[in-house]
Amino acid sequence: MEHLSYFFDVMIHLDRYLVAFVADYGQWSYLAVMAVIFCETGLVVTPFLPGDSLLFALGSLAAQPSEPLNALFLFFLLVAASFIGNQVNYYVGRWIGPRVFSGKGSRWINQANLLKAHAFYEKHGGKTIIFARFMPIIRTFVPFVAGVSTMQWRQFTVYNVVSAIIWIGCLLGAGYFFGSLPWIKDHFNWVIYGIIVVSLMPSVFAVLFQKRTT
Repeated sequence: MEHLSYFFDVMIHLDRYLVAFVADYGQWSYLAVMAVIFCETGLVVTPFLPGDSLLFALGSLAAQPSEPLNALFLFFLLVAASFIGNQVNYYVGRWIGPRVFSGKGSRWINQANLLKAHAFYEKHGGKTIIFARFMPIIRTFVPFVAGVSTMQWRQFTVYNVVSAIIWIGCLLGAGYFFGSLPWIKDHFNWVIYGIIVVSLMPSVFAVLFQKRTT
């Protein structure tokens, strides 16, 4: 329970923790945030890691002249991390195969989230790779589902590149250009709340719509 409380505290006060972390570790911070983005997109067992809120906070921090983070360097590193994460996720899905939906060999995988991602993928096809980038939890499972569904490697890779650039560019850019505004800085915690809520809304609406149609 204590660990869960700490996790939510980090999520809510992401700006405070980031500032302290970057101050303590400097250039090593690049590797740390790359690892978080890679795990959030590449490992189906870690969909709870911060994604959208982390990117916005990083963009805001990179806009401060006193901070050692470079926005352009961050952009390329995080695009690479999210791209590689999705590719790994896709290959794991192809390796495990359809048996994961029967529960075999899926002890650490949330079946409910997996089925939601599969339904979303079935409805939207390849465009799901792009849409899902802006949907927490779903984005972690969609590359895996694409692999399980044996989506063509070349098609997946193209969508993966495009989606990584759009996702990282939008969230990191929003933080960079708007995170330094006085009102945003004064209400940063509420902005992080808002990003989390807004990013979860498509998933919630999809679940509600699915329940109404069944």
